[in-house]
Amino acid sequence: MLVQAAWNYRFPARISRILQIRQEAQPKAMRDITWRAQLRLTHRYRRLSSRKLHQNKICIAIARELAGFVWDIARQVKVA
Repeated sequence: MLVQAAWNYRFPARISRILQIRQEAQPKAMRDITWRAQLRLTHRYRRLSSRKLHQNKICIAIARELAGFVWDIARQVKVA
């Protein structure tokens, strides 16, 4: 599932209006972590892509780093 999600980091970081409304109910810490992840992973995808790496390798690298952000959210945000 992380690899499938990693493909979305090919596109620039942004939050659509619909997503912004959905995120309002989420804790601020979670929103901050997800925005940092968006910025870092989109930038990393562009950097790796400019080095002419194979797209599958890039996505695996992004998925590995995305796992770290998922872990950080699970560690910091307590869900009731």
